[in-house]
Amino acid sequence: MDASRLVDLEEIKQLKARYFRLMDTKQWDAWADVFTEDCSMHSGPPQAPVVRGRREIVAYVRGHIEHVITAHHGHMPEIRFSDPDHASGIWAMYDQLRGPGFTLDGWGHYHEEYHRCADGRWRIASTRLTRLRVESPDPNLVAALWPESQQIARK
Repeated sequence: MDASRLVDLEEIKQLKARYFRLMDTKQWDAWADVFTEDCSMHSGPPQAPVVRGRREIVAYVRGHIEHVITAHHGHMPEIRFSDPDHASGIWAMYDQLRGPGFTLDGWGHYHEEYHRCADGRWRIASTRLTRLRVESPDPNLVAALWPESQQIARK
């Protein structure tokens, strides 16, 4: 891997770090800038529709977590470059959400596409969250976000 590719790799890692920090600190205007204008996001229950567009993504996530204390962690990135301006990645994740009557701990993976934009900055072009496990005292929340839990419970 040449030096310029290592710089790109580090920029994508920094991009994802900003994604988590700005979301958890509720800095919505700055958080919007981590996405391309036409980004797509799928992070809710499997049957939930994909959210499309930077503004729509911010409104969707903000509407769900504005009044919830969140802590998101991304680990062990696997980044692959398809050309000088496009990459894909998978990040192991852990998230913790706490609010009035709301508790959730989750584990899973972010599956993402990144594009280098006209201004030279890398941004997230698509993101999809898959969950391996969800823990919450609310069994309906667990079933909605992690439908596989019902199969595991029957074993």
